[in-house]
Amino acid sequence: MDGWTLDHTFNSSSGEVRWGVLGPADGAPVVLLHGTPFSSYVWRGPARALARRHRVYVWDMPGFGASEMRQGQDVSLAAQARVFGELLGHWGLERPAVVAHDFGGCVALRATLLHGARYARLALVDPVALAPWGSPTYRLLGEHGDVFERLPPGLHRALVREYVGSASHPGLRADILDALVEPWCTEAGRAAFYRQIAQNDQRFTDEIEGRYGELDLPVLICWGEEDTWIPQEKGRQLAGLVPGAELRLIAGAGHLVQEDAPAELTLALGDFLRTAP
Repeated sequence: MDGWTLDHTFNSSSGEVRWGVLGPADGAPVVLLHGTPFSSYVWRGPARALARRHRVYVWDMPGFGASEMRQGQDVSLAAQARVFGELLGHWGLERPAVVAHDFGGCVALRATLLHGARYARLALVDPVALAPWGSPTYRLLGEHGDVFERLPPGLHRALVREYVGSASHPGLRADILDALVEPWCTEAGRAAFYRQIAQNDQRFTDEIEGRYGELDLPVLICWGEEDTWIPQEKGRQLAGLVPGAELRLIAGAGHLVQEDAPAELTLALGDFLRTAP
């Protein structure tokens, strides 16, 4: 895993969360949120670069990566937003900067709009924020998870590899794809993969979509120009709903901008985080 380890634990309302922190103790705090079906591993490059100036917090959401995976676990977007609020309290962070990718965007938005979490600034990277979302494949997996769970391990791994790989425009290196897929290929991970899809529902964004105009903080929206999971038109639409939001399109990148264009994304985030409020 390229030396990427999360060496702290937190017992959240949805299970044990693994988390880590990088950078100087006196650096301005930045929290990075991953999406699905990923983990904090996708943030390893930007996190290490941002940690030169910032105190960077990373975590695997319950049911993802190195965090707890178990039967009966609530890993919905609503639960993840509650857990994020719990973590902010555990870390003692009152107004950190937040950077959120994919459904991490919904988690961050729900946490501030519904649960009162406060951020200094918010960067959203190809976020799940506007209806409709969820590809036909995503919906098929969610609706028939009990069937797909019965796939032999080899077929399950092939399915997850194909699905995760499609998030990149130029294609992922084999070792990176392996690292992203492996957590879903353990005995617990196979069930967890379908569980998290089944529990996610468009209602979790429907509940907050009409409130984006209430956001009163600097907002940057980054979008991979070649994103086939959530097309860039959604980025333009979202930027029009958030007062003062800046939209930055990133050439040559698909949905996994962190992997496709890490330097360009990190530069955009670094500039945004250094800008005075």
